[in-house]
Amino acid sequence: MNDFDKHSRVDKFEKRRKNTKSISVLMIAGSLLVIVLLGMWIFGGGDEQTSEEESTNTESTNESNNNDTEESNEEQTETDENNSSNSDEQANEANEEESDAETDEEESQSAEDIETEQVEPSGDNVKEAYTGNWEPIGTEQEGPHTTNYSDGSQDRQEIVRAAALATGLNASTLTTHWVGNGGDQKVETTVYNEDQSEIYRVYLSWVDNEGWQPTKVEALNNLPPIN
Repeated sequence: MNDFDKHSRVDKFEKRRKNTKSISVLMIAGSLLVIVLLGMWIFGGGDEQTSEEESTNTESTNESNNNDTEESNEEQTETDENNSSNSDEQANEANEEESDAETDEEESQSAEDIETEQVEPSGDNVKEAYTGNWEPIGTEQEGPHTTNYSDGSQDRQEIVRAAALATGLNASTLTTHWVGNGGDQKVETTVYNEDQSEIYRVYLSWVDNEGWQPTKVEALNNLPPIN
């Protein structure tokens, strides 16, 4: 074998060795690159997913807290409204009780201020008769007065109040048996309680701008016939 052939084979071998080495280097570099890319994808994607999960959890927590806050505010508002309503009701009840107490006190004082005097009975049906220093009951009527005997009229309502004052009966429960003309600006009325155990004939006179004033009361044994 001549020197040329020897050098030729050596050159070919050297080139093959260099090519193999280059391919190996490229394969190693490629493998490393793939590993690096995979690592970045895996760890980077995981971080992103974790971040998204944390963001979702944060939003869910905030929404839950907001809902809880709204429900708490609504419950507090409802509680405040109920408390306010209860306070108003209690205040109204207290005012009503105070008003009733004042009314009872006024009626009691009026009864204590009244002085009565026994007079001669006018008939066999009269158990007792008496006069008193009753004041006019008060009126909402103004101007010249003409007695209106119709049921539900202002006169009839005020006559009942005056009769209740003079007899001590309850104006809201007494029954009017009869009411009629007793003279000029005067009326007579017969009233009784619920079980008719108390029957009275009351004489009343009209006082301008002050209303009906009781002047005499007769306690009766029985309801008289209506004239």
